[in-house]
Amino acid sequence: MFARLLIWTRFAVATVVCVLFFQVASGQNQNPKKTYTTQRISTVPPVIDGLANDPVWETVEWGTDFTQRIPADGEKPSAQTAFKILYDDKNFYMLIRAYDDEPNKIVQRMSRRDGFEGDWVEVNIDSYFDQRSAFSFTTSVSGVKGDEAISNNGDNWDPSWDPIWYVRTSIDDKGWISEFRIPLTQLRFGEKEKHVWGIQVTRRNFRKEEISNWQYIPQNAPGWVHLFGELHGISGIKSQKQLEIQPYVVGQMERYPQEAGNPFATGKLDKVTFGLDGKIGITSDITLDFTVNPDFGQVEADPSQVNLTAFEVFFREQRPFFVESKNILNYQITSSTAGGSYTTDNLFYSRRIGRPPHYSPDTRENEYAQQPQNSSILGAFKLTGKTKRGFSFGILESLTSREQATLDYQQSRRKVTVEPLTNFFVGRVQQDFNKGNTIVGGIFTATHRDLTETHLNNLHRSAYTGGVDFVHNWKDRKYFFSGNVIFSHVAGSREAILATQTAQQRFFQRPTATHLSVDSTRTSLTGTGGTFKIGKSGGSKLRFEGGVTWRSPGLELNDVGFLRSADQINQWLWVGYQVLKPFRIYRNFFVNLNQYRNWDFGGVNTLNSFNLNFRTQFKNYWWIGSGLNYDPGTISNADLRGGPALRYPGGWGHWYFVETDNRKKLQFSFEHNNYWGQQQYSRQQDFALGISYRPFNSLQITASPSYGLNEHAMQYVTTQSSGTDARYLVAAIDQKTLGVSFRLNYIITPNLTIQYYGQPFASQGKYRDFKRVTDSKAERLDQRYHPFAGPEIAYRAEGHYAIDENGDGVQDYQFDKPDFDFVQFRSNLVARWEYIPGSTLFLVWSQGRTGDPAIDRFTLHNVSRNLFDIQAHNVFLIKYTYRFVR
Repeated sequence: MFARLLIWTRFAVATVVCVLFFQVASGQNQNPKKTYTTQRISTVPPVIDGLANDPVWETVEWGTDFTQRIPADGEKPSAQTAFKILYDDKNFYMLIRAYDDEPNKIVQRMSRRDGFEGDWVEVNIDSYFDQRSAFSFTTSVSGVKGDEAISNNGDNWDPSWDPIWYVRTSIDDKGWISEFRIPLTQLRFGEKEKHVWGIQVTRRNFRKEEISNWQYIPQNAPGWVHLFGELHGISGIKSQKQLEIQPYVVGQMERYPQEAGNPFATGKLDKVTFGLDGKIGITSDITLDFTVNPDFGQVEADPSQVNLTAFEVFFREQRPFFVESKNILNYQITSSTAGGSYTTDNLFYSRRIGRPPHYSPDTRENEYAQQPQNSSILGAFKLTGKTKRGFSFGILESLTSREQATLDYQQSRRKVTVEPLTNFFVGRVQQDFNKGNTIVGGIFTATHRDLTETHLNNLHRSAYTGGVDFVHNWKDRKYFFSGNVIFSHVAGSREAILATQTAQQRFFQRPTATHLSVDSTRTSLTGTGGTFKIGKSGGSKLRFEGGVTWRSPGLELNDVGFLRSADQINQWLWVGYQVLKPFRIYRNFFVNLNQYRNWDFGGVNTLNSFNLNFRTQFKNYWWIGSGLNYDPGTISNADLRGGPALRYPGGWGHWYFVETDNRKKLQFSFEHNNYWGQQQYSRQQDFALGISYRPFNSLQITASPSYGLNEHAMQYVTTQSSGTDARYLVAAIDQKTLGVSFRLNYIITPNLTIQYYGQPFASQGKYRDFKRVTDSKAERLDQRYHPFAGPEIAYRAEGHYAIDENGDGVQDYQFDKPDFDFVQFRSNLVARWEYIPGSTLFLVWSQGRTGDPAIDRFTLHNVSRNLFDIQAHNVFLIKYTYRFVR
């Protein structure tokens, strides 16, 4: 019955897609492009004070007639907006007047930079006029700046871009005013006498949750930048060669628990470090960024978690040098609207640079080791640019130092290399054709390690990856077809390539993988991957996307990229329907259907999955959403860590969320996720609550508690040997996880902020009903294992289980008790003062507590008591930077 239902469901979805694909598009954009003509300043430039009373503003006309985009798409806004633009040899000037009949109700919320709180206005400038990229400058009525680098026709907005520019605001009886001065050094443009730039001006009326634009772009438009209006009248401006040098000095003091007998754990550490960041505008459209001995001391800690899977956890980049302009070097293999575990795979994952050392030396009894936490980045630079012919490029070069651990044995010390000297190179290019409707690009990465010590022979000596990609849009960019093909090649010793073949991304040693085999004589490994997808991205309420992506068994990206798992072929289909104009009690409504099907390269179907989701916002500004997932059964090639593929029964999943009006001072959200495995093999629940309180405009306090339950009958425990045979042991696990994230933002002025982040976290796992996998793909769950019972299993006081399979009274093998109690607390308190634009003073206090105390009962009281009984590791630092600009 289900097989027939599956066939008919896929046939119906495919029919819908075909109808959407072959339907006649509605022609070109029906909204004619507006133009605004500016003038060069020939007298005194305006003073940027937010008062707009300089006579020079009278030399140009107002740009007016804004159109509402959200919520009443295409209607007149409740209050109009107007702007003026001027320029001179050095600066771009803008005046925006936001009219309001009730100026006393204008919302003046304070926030961090790029916080976008309260009422705000924004200008987007496509100074390249490539109709794909732009620079965004935003100011709230409270004077807080926001700035983002826009790429991929509005698909990517990078808030890490922090240019130097100036703005002032004021409120009067007509509404509020903002005045901008943007140095031309902060923009990129080609060398020509006369310029036409793309321009868009946006206003947000916060209390009505209303967005309006000067150039009307419907919500369902297929893109953003290519639909901007045009700015005319700019001529005679020359390349502004930018030079910014930002040296820094950091004073650091650490206090942590002293360890008796350990000469490296004295309880304190004090040091001073220096470094340098810089930016050089080689031409108006080519920029060189560089850093020497960068400091990341004020970066927020990664969220805590316990990983029981075979796969690496992906963490987002938070270090400023790598975050800024990260979209230029990004090469995501699979960008899927439907999501999927493969969407994190990327040829460049900047956290590989400066990562923790690969090697940890073994120590003897009474021997102590001082291990570096991270590889030091000696220096790095990024060269990025785009020519007037639409050719863009990005190059990153970085060198990390040879790191050594110091070992002390009875006051005799020795050094052991734990990470070799390593060079990383990333190069990315793209070329626009046909006014940006077609884009062709490529990437190449190289990693080289100086391997002179034999104990590091398990690392690749060299690693190369590369790829080509393209995207083609047609019918006014309503439809698209895109794809990429990639390769990897790693080389090293036999030991290194053997480790690569048997690593968790591949597991070539799997006994059920008849298409794979381990070759211990190999000294290199090559693989391929890629994605092709087609879809409809705008122009109507219906949209779709379908595609296929693959990773060959030999693909390896993890030297400077991120690869979760190889040996897979994944197909997906997404169909969505959206209503963007208010109707009845709704402001908007979204619903979508997803379908997935996965195989390995041996032709084994490892996943079939479907889900249906919806979300909507009501006219009272509350959000709700829900979804239903179903999979008839899965096969995991990784869960037994190199053992046979393991079949799981199918299951149902359900999720829902509720979110209250985010305009209010007190806001709540709640989310609940459920999964029920068939044959009672699994039950998972996650609860997440969000609370945000803003007692006054400059202070916001948020708390996000979460609680998770995980029950699984086949959790991997260990692999043991019995004679010449391997034994793959699993057990039922009862896991409970509790965490709370606290944030406090106190914005004293737009340039003086105090921010706090703290996260207590705890997870407990109890194992029972130990089993030995016997027939991993049997039809019924209870036929896939043999449960240990009676005299077959015994718990020893030494903390391990002894197994006697044949009952002869002789232990066949043993394994440690896998139960765990993990607690952790991480916090960061940062005071940041930007005393002049681009120059800052940081005061930072970080605290960490980590341990594994025995928790008798997993209650909030017991977890808190155990957590804060652990001695803290405190770090205090002061960082001073000064930006020299020419």
